[in-house]
Amino acid sequence: MNAEDREAITRVINRHGFLIDSGLLDGLDEVFTADVVYDVRDFGGGEVVGLPAMRAWVLGLGDRNPVAHHVTNIVLDEIGDGVVHSLSKGIGIGADGTARSVTFDDQLERSEAGWRISRRTVKARRTPLQP
Repeated sequence: MNAEDREAITRVINRHGFLIDSGLLDGLDEVFTADVVYDVRDFGGGEVVGLPAMRAWVLGLGDRNPVAHHVTNIVLDEIGDGVVHSLSKGIGIGADGTARSVTFDDQLERSEAGWRISRRTVKARRTPLQP
């Protein structure tokens, strides 16, 4: 994985929040593969498979959607030819001003369209550090 790959992957991960927060769900193919597995079991949503199902799930959340998605602390590791594992932290801001933290555990694959997330697991951070 070279510097251009790292920049492209980081842009893909960052793009997610801009698309979701703007309601530009037709642009999800700029971030995810057509057959993405979006694992939101930690939020009671199961595994959402494919872009149409993901779009429906996001719309189904309605007012429970955060008004802002922020991503930080992106860590990338190449795990195969054209396959990268990414861990990042997400912060969601609710309409009432509450903030929630998640960990995104992603697998990205290089395709003709560029780097795309093929699998994302979203884990809620509910417990502070316990030494």
